[in-house]
Amino acid sequence: MTGDIAATISKAREHSIGDLLRRSAGRAPDKLAVSCGSVSWTFAEMEVICNRLGRGLIGLGVRKGDRVAVLSRNSHAFAALRFALARIGAVLVPINFMLNPDEINFILRSSGAKLLATGPDFVGAAKAASAKDCAVERMIWLPGEDPATAPAGITTFDDLLDADGSALDASVDSRDLAQIVYTSGTESLPKGAMLTHEAVMWQYVSCIIDGGMAAEDKFLHALPLYHCAQLDVFLGPQIYLGASGVVTGKPTADNILALIQSHKITSFFAPPTIWIAMLRSPNFEKTDLSTLQKGYYGASIMPVEVLLELQRRLPNVKFWNFYGQTEIAPLATVLRPEDQLRKAGSAGKPVVNVETRVVNTAMEDVKVGEVGEIVHRSPHLLSGYYNDPVKTTAAFTGGWFHSGDLATVDEEGHITVVDRVKDMIKTGGENVASREVEEMIYRIPAVSEVAVVGLPDPRWIEAVTAIVVVKTGEKLDEDTVIQHCAGQMAHFKVPKRVIFVDSLPKNPSGKLLKRELRQRFVGGDTPDKAVQKNLAT
Repeated sequence: MTGDIAATISKAREHSIGDLLRRSAGRAPDKLAVSCGSVSWTFAEMEVICNRLGRGLIGLGVRKGDRVAVLSRNSHAFAALRFALARIGAVLVPINFMLNPDEINFILRSSGAKLLATGPDFVGAAKAASAKDCAVERMIWLPGEDPATAPAGITTFDDLLDADGSALDASVDSRDLAQIVYTSGTESLPKGAMLTHEAVMWQYVSCIIDGGMAAEDKFLHALPLYHCAQLDVFLGPQIYLGASGVVTGKPTADNILALIQSHKITSFFAPPTIWIAMLRSPNFEKTDLSTLQKGYYGASIMPVEVLLELQRRLPNVKFWNFYGQTEIAPLATVLRPEDQLRKAGSAGKPVVNVETRVVNTAMEDVKVGEVGEIVHRSPHLLSGYYNDPVKTTAAFTGGWFHSGDLATVDEEGHITVVDRVKDMIKTGGENVASREVEEMIYRIPAVSEVAVVGLPDPRWIEAVTAIVVVKTGEKLDEDTVIQHCAGQMAHFKVPKRVIFVDSLPKNPSGKLLKRELRQRFVGGDTPDKAVQKNLAT
């Protein structure tokens, strides 16, 4: 086969995230693709907008492989930018908008982002973060859900749409890098997980098959699109299928309830904290939720009593528990509707394109009921951590990706996460590295020792809790610790509670025993054991 023929065949076989919108527009041009606030696009209209946006970005000098960061609430513009970047082969770098300017700046510097797109609420933070040493050349203003005026002197989304809307013929291979998603992991500095088009799209297939998704669904995208769960478990599959979606940047219980009713939503995802808030809203009983058929949750275990309440008050809704992490794009396992109560607290079984084991330190499968580490093989997986070969090598030891989560497996193969190897806390759907919070608290002169753990909480599921030993002769109170952190960290990382003790438990080698702390402060049970105890009652 000559080189010319090989290139021609390769072009004909191209399959990237940017192709998915065009194909759905070809199948269902007049069907609603995205609605946000007063803006609604059919698939044909969104296709043209993405072409125009792609050409506008190229006009700014964006080329294949360039990184473009996004700091914004959910909007139609965010959704369009995601697919326009994929179409021209640029790399998306979504940023958690709850980070402070210094934390944002670290991601900008680490990723080498060339452009920073930001929404109306974060122009100040974006300017502060990009003003320091980084590669950002220009900011782009993205319109939000509500009408707003762009600040003077900044390139706008509409400016980019002045470009031609004819089809783009960029060459993007499925193995090209699609996005770098930063995860705090368990360390004080985030790691950039590199995900190719191929990895993300294989994950879409798993979501669609194991999540029971269909072209007839109408999705509500309320959780932040900077997070891979909403972006790649729901928005991506929705566009792939040619289903319809409603986007909002206001994930409050009452707004979600109103949108489900007004848009006749059939499919909705949220962490348990949001489902709980919806149940507690005085508007819950007043809202027509009869169209809702599919409910999804993740990031934390759903308390059994809440599952029971959801099934009682939403009897026509089937629920799925999705478990995974950024590095696997992010879906790894699913607990299906028929197993919600029978296997409550479980993360379920691996999805169709994932092979998962629970192993000991010798990489041997653990026996039923024994605790081991979750490891994966899958085309979903990251291709490495950006500019970090040491952590990449460590993560793939033995030819499997090491999740860092500890779990057990039952006799039917269902996996239950029982702890996190490196003490990650998942609070309100966000990841918090305990070490990062500990390092911040250690800056307080009166602190002798501190351990940060996640403890069960009715609102946050896991509340960031600081357990502090004060230096002899010093005084310290809870408010001082909280205010110290609040002034220097994203609010979701700030401890919700501070407990003062005389000493911290350690093993003979001096290692801090955080599990003992969890047991001590939840009445003798770890959070996961508390869930299992509920099952038995």
